[in-house]
Amino acid sequence: MSDTALPGPKGPAARNFFAALQLDTRLLGMIGAFIVLCLAFNVFTDGRFLTPRNIFTLTIQTVSVAIMATGMVFVIVTRHIDLSVGSVLGTVAAVMAVLQKEILPQYLELGHPTIWIISIIVGMVIGVAIGAFHGWLVGYQGIPAFIVTLGGLLVWRAMVWFITSGQTIGPLDETFVTLGGVGGTLGEFWSWVFGVLAVGAVIWLQIASRRRKASHGFPVKPMWAEVALSGITTVAILGFVSILNAYEIPARKLKRIYEANGAVLPEGLTVGYGIPFSVLILIVVAVVMTLVARRTRLGRYIFATGGNPDAAELSGINTRFLTVKVFAIMGGLCALAAVVASARLGFSTNDIGMLDELAVIAAAVIGGTALAGGIGTIYGAILGALIMQSMKSGMAMVGVDAPLQSMVVGIVLVLAVWIDIQYRKRRGD
Repeated sequence: MSDTALPGPKGPAARNFFAALQLDTRLLGMIGAFIVLCLAFNVFTDGRFLTPRNIFTLTIQTVSVAIMATGMVFVIVTRHIDLSVGSVLGTVAAVMAVLQKEILPQYLELGHPTIWIISIIVGMVIGVAIGAFHGWLVGYQGIPAFIVTLGGLLVWRAMVWFITSGQTIGPLDETFVTLGGVGGTLGEFWSWVFGVLAVGAVIWLQIASRRRKASHGFPVKPMWAEVALSGITTVAILGFVSILNAYEIPARKLKRIYEANGAVLPEGLTVGYGIPFSVLILIVVAVVMTLVARRTRLGRYIFATGGNPDAAELSGINTRFLTVKVFAIMGGLCALAAVVASARLGFSTNDIGMLDELAVIAAAVIGGTALAGGIGTIYGAILGALIMQSMKSGMAMVGVDAPLQSMVVGIVLVLAVWIDIQYRKRRGD
């Protein structure tokens, strides 16, 4: 083995540093590109892009696409595609809206505390059922996923119109709306509590992982590298919480909140929004999907099938039923994204979720999911969704026309795939 095969004392210090941290260089490149993107937009917008208000808005706008992008990772990893996610979102949102405004009030009084719960449960069931049906057509009937989901895009988008009779349905249930972002947040104190608990959980997982590797005789990172990673993670989590807490509730709105509770707003009092409930939903989805991908038999089967479908089937994996499961998960995540998207708007419109399928696929691909299958990460897809939304938001703030925005997004998508191909060629994948 040559001296350059492993980083050693003779190599550059930076290379040794990152090698010791054992971080994915592609992920580091994405994070670096995202930072540069944000700094550039901040310069062109005279410092408005990186304000707490815009970061808060950017965060809640990213959630619905990011939720679906985590499911798209599984779909693409198994060498399929789903073009219907935006239409499925629209259908589920329409069903939930009609349940809340027209059907359930006939049996329960308007504003009943169970209305929003029932509507979400029904919406989730419908989303999973639609996804499973798509998976059955692909897995058991042999119809290419591109055709099935292209048909689904048209059918379910038309279904939105039939369900709502072409009308906007709303306003939605008040409790339901809190799941969308601005209407429901943890507040400053509980956001800090969540941040501290999150830091503690990350550090505990690092310690547990280190002990597990050591007990099995696997190599572990140097202690200084573990401490450095813990420090970076702590700064990132608490910094994010600090930014969201810095976005203050407008004085007029805060005054109305106090008056509604029969109190008087103290002079000079300011209160931050904190972490939105929708972001908490995304965090839970990210954790669960990561655990499924890395720690469960289902996750191993998904990546094994994507890597080599024939070998996976010969090894005893029921790839047909696996396809149904993957698309059912995708449908369930579309339903969850419908909850967040419609709650953020407070209404269900006929164009809700329109073209989201393109944003979702782009987020997964930009995040490192290989279209050839077998490779993809949940955190990469979420970062890809954040990059996509940052580009859209930044260009809108700069004043870039919508057609030019679409051109830029298309160029970035193709460029991301090209970079991914070159990166894998260099690694020999």
